[in-house]
Amino acid sequence: MDNREAILKVALNLFCNRGYDAVGVQEIVDKAGITKPTLYYYFGSKQGLLKEILDSNSAVLGKMLNDAVEKPSNVPDVLFRVAQAYFDFARNHWEFYLFMVGQLHSGRETEGFQAVHPFISQYYKILVKIFEDSSDELGNMRGRQMQFAVSFMGILDSHMMIFMINEDEQGDFSVSDEKIREIVNQFLYGIYS
Repeated sequence: MDNREAILKVALNLFCNRGYDAVGVQEIVDKAGITKPTLYYYFGSKQGLLKEILDSNSAVLGKMLNDAVEKPSNVPDVLFRVAQAYFDFARNHWEFYLFMVGQLHSGRETEGFQAVHPFISQYYKILVKIFEDSSDELGNMRGRQMQFAVSFMGILDSHMMIFMINEDEQGDFSVSDEKIREIVNQFLYGIYS
């Protein structure tokens, strides 16, 4: 592993475990076994390092979510593909997933929250569009697209935490297609009832 990759790996681990705002550059370089000038050479600053972590990981998740909604189909099938992509991403990028969730709840004025909020907003926009495009199938949204998007993401995050508690703490879990359908149906039941 080269220095750049070592810095990214160490920083993400520290950010995941302690939060972005609680980690200093000195701690990152000490754990990575490099010097501050090396970190600054690759990333320019701690903020540049965070930007790289967010950009690279979010590009993967964004592509997975966009691919999931690209193929037209009914709402249950689209939500199934979105949930499947989300769970697959979290399993393969567990530290990043936990980091994002942690920063979202870290306080609106923290630097970590300010950095992750635009990315999370992009994911919600993908979900909002699903509900906007499904008004024929679901009926008049009456402005509830965002509410549905937040509720759906909330149910996915809730199940993710259940999987984390019941499985390996490193995100070594797998979610069957049957379980994903059950989760989607549980969500849809709330909409249709």
